Amino acid sequence: MCVETIQHCLQMGGKHADPIHIRLMLDCAEICQTSANFMMRGSDLHIYTCAVCAEVCELCAQDCERVGPGDEMMARCAELCRRCSVSCRQMAAA
Repeated sequence: MCVETIQHCLQMGGKHADPIHIRLMLDCAEICQTSANFMMRGSDLHIYTCAVCAEVCELCAQDCERVGPGDEMMARCAELCRRCSVSCRQMAAA
């Protein structure tokens, strides 16, 4: 979702395209993929990647809400990031 939303942000410009915001969204997409890869191959270390993923997803959700109040795409990204954060916290605790 973050990769798709980055395209939206770049088209919107302004605060949506702020480099710090874009970098956070890229970080979120990357850690989500990394965590998924660790879990799919059954790595015992997935609890660590999931813990970091939960934190990054929550930060990304907060930033998407800050950048795009009233923007449907940003709200959807924030919602999915929050859901991912909750799921990753559960996986990290397992």
